[in-house]
Amino acid sequence: MNTPSLTRRSFLARAAAAAAPAIVPASALGLGGATAPSDRIAMGFIGLGGQGTGHLLGGAWTYVPGGYVARGDVQVVAVCDVRRERREAARRRCNEVYAERTGRPGYDGVAAVNDFREVLARRDIDAVLIAVPYHWAAPMATMAMRAGKDVYCEKPVAITVHEGRALVAAARRFGRVYQAGMQQRSEYGGKFRLACELVRGGRIGRLTEVFAYRPPGAFAPAAWTSEASKPVPDGFDWDLWLGPLPWRPYGGEAGHTLSGLFVGDVNWSPHHYDIVQWTVNPDPAAPVDIRYDDGRIHYRHSNGVVVHSTAYPGEPVGPDGGACFVGTGGRIAVDRQRIVAHPASLLRDAPAPATRLAAIDSHSGNFLECVRTRRPTIGNPETATRTMDAILTGGIALALRRSLRWDPARGEFPGDAEANRLLAYSPRPPWGA
Repeated sequence: MNTPSLTRRSFLARAAAAAAPAIVPASALGLGGATAPSDRIAMGFIGLGGQGTGHLLGGAWTYVPGGYVARGDVQVVAVCDVRRERREAARRRCNEVYAERTGRPGYDGVAAVNDFREVLARRDIDAVLIAVPYHWAAPMATMAMRAGKDVYCEKPVAITVHEGRALVAAARRFGRVYQAGMQQRSEYGGKFRLACELVRGGRIGRLTEVFAYRPPGAFAPAAWTSEASKPVPDGFDWDLWLGPLPWRPYGGEAGHTLSGLFVGDVNWSPHHYDIVQWTVNPDPAAPVDIRYDDGRIHYRHSNGVVVHSTAYPGEPVGPDGGACFVGTGGRIAVDRQRIVAHPASLLRDAPAPATRLAAIDSHSGNFLECVRTRRPTIGNPETATRTMDAILTGGIALALRRSLRWDPARGEFPGDAEANRLLAYSPRPPWGA
């Protein structure tokens, strides 16, 4: 496929010209308060499973009825998935939405492609939303930023510490906006932000312990299983799905990841540990002691706070993105449904103004605003990778079944060659750095 070298304005103009003659509505010209086509953010969507399609067409985690394609400030121009039926279904629906909006029944301005590199090569695309299997998140986001695209990427952001470092370096070098899909900082009615403000403002006294409710996790492949190979389904690019992973015959499984690749949890834990990191606010350069205790992990930070990978006994929060913060004067617990305190009076008064955090109430909206303003997002790469470093280093302790000491400034476990080997892996050609 030849990728067009068009500006966003000229691309949209050609797409409109290709349709049958019709009266152009005022909204398509940017009249009546609508966003003009030349001012819309042109986006490509890579990965169209449940999460990616939810973002594109509407889902619980997008908080925008109809998804990105329904937004007047976004123009979807390409959809991409290694499964033909997914990308074709998304293309048809997007074209239907735009046909209804513009009054042009023949609208066909949304392309469907198999290989994400075709999306990254298009000069008319400003930003991409990436919702792909775990092992593709960091390499694909890094490639996208190198190609000049701004990126919204779903968790787990990176599956090794070294991948996270490369992600941060690419965002800085190429001046790209990046938003991690850890939306608890900016959704759910501000419950997590309120808990963070209260704890950091001293409402529970001196913070001593945090209960994260989920184990950390790490990429620590076990030996490949010897399951029998099955025929690859028609229209499914299995080789591209595997990408940087070692070759493995198709065995019928191909969701977020494959069995035997991870220990612990890298799927839900980013939501939990992101709020823990936000609230504890540890010195990002100070060493962390990671204690292994019969399958449980306990982190001791330089400020004396200990983070446990377990639940606080009897607290009515937790599985859904929760955390419990314990201090010398009480405790506050929060998840997506509720925020509770003991004593209850801790929630009576609003946080002090000096402890207030930026009131961002839309994760996708924050991303799009930052694409326009070039300001850092609330889930910027430095913030996101610090969260993932906590998860991945704790996961390495799980994999090795022993305690570790992590030096974030040096990006290593000092003097521990066995643990340091799990900070990276060698990608399958041609997917090296």
